[in-house]
Amino acid sequence: MLNPEVVVHDAPQALFEGAARRFLALAQGCLERQGRFRVALAGGSTPMGLYVRLAEAEFPWERIDWFWGDERRVPPEHPDSNYGMAWKTLLSKVAVAPDRVHRVETEFPDAAERYEITLRAVFGEACPRFDLILLGMGADGHTASLFPGNAALEECQRLVVATQVAGLGERITLTLPVLNHAAAVMFLVSGREKREALRAVLNPEPRVPPRPAGLVQAPRVWMVDEAAV
Repeated sequence: MLNPEVVVHDAPQALFEGAARRFLALAQGCLERQGRFRVALAGGSTPMGLYVRLAEAEFPWERIDWFWGDERRVPPEHPDSNYGMAWKTLLSKVAVAPDRVHRVETEFPDAAERYEITLRAVFGEACPRFDLILLGMGADGHTASLFPGNAALEECQRLVVATQVAGLGERITLTLPVLNHAAAVMFLVSGREKREALRAVLNPEPRVPPRPAGLVQAPRVWMVDEAAV
């Protein structure tokens, strides 16, 4: 198992710019090698900074397939929608192909089941292999909508599950088997409040239950700012 790469930036703006360069280089390489690039986007303020930078770049955006690692049970136009945030900051500003934007259909009660069907249809394999999954991390060490102590962490068959999070309501999330099957994962972490969780994930202690972010073992890079370390 390869140890993760950790790249420390001196400020959030430098983190966004460095992450954008990596994103575009990886996307270009995938398009040249295999003619496609399939990415799962994250929600949150740090990914938002990345999306703003990406929207400024010239790129064949219409060749990318867009997915989401998790979503809140809110309409797509709601301020808390991860899809809505990505649409406002990036997708509405570049020339994406509408049939390649695969959002979680939160308006349906079986949104998780529908999204799993979408993944199987697009990828055509038992477990989808994303070229890149973007992930954030909360101060409690959660990633996507996989929270400490939640039953979703134990799911090993489903690709997508609906999960109830105390105080936050229902979420739809990719499961660990999907995250761990990715060709590449990029964690984006900014802020002093993430420091303790980041230390616990990167330097786990024996006999201490791992944080959810620490259960992601796909090839991964941690893009962080100095405040987080």
